[in-house]
Amino acid sequence: MTRPNFHPNDFAHALKKLRLAKQLSQEEFSLASSRTYVSSLERGIYSPTLNKVDELAEVLGVHPLALLTLSYLKKSKGCSASSLWERVMKDLSDIDQA
Repeated sequence: MTRPNFHPNDFAHALKKLRLAKQLSQEEFSLASSRTYVSSLERGIYSPTLNKVDELAEVLGVHPLALLTLSYLKKSKGCSASSLWERVMKDLSDIDQA
């Protein structure tokens, strides 16, 4: 599996998809970010830091890797979450063996 190029709109799509699935408004992210910043993230204007991804995931009630995985799945057409995680587990195993 080749690694796709990541684009801010991939994260934007994932964030909005999860927010809507959890039936949350942008205002409900006020402890993590302003409504305008969340809107900018969802439009792909900004890319969040890892700390911000962690804060957003907490509001969403998901693990930060779920948000990132959904972001990469958008770019990896035809790739399932399990095959993506299989690749990640192989990469981590290779690092452990080095």
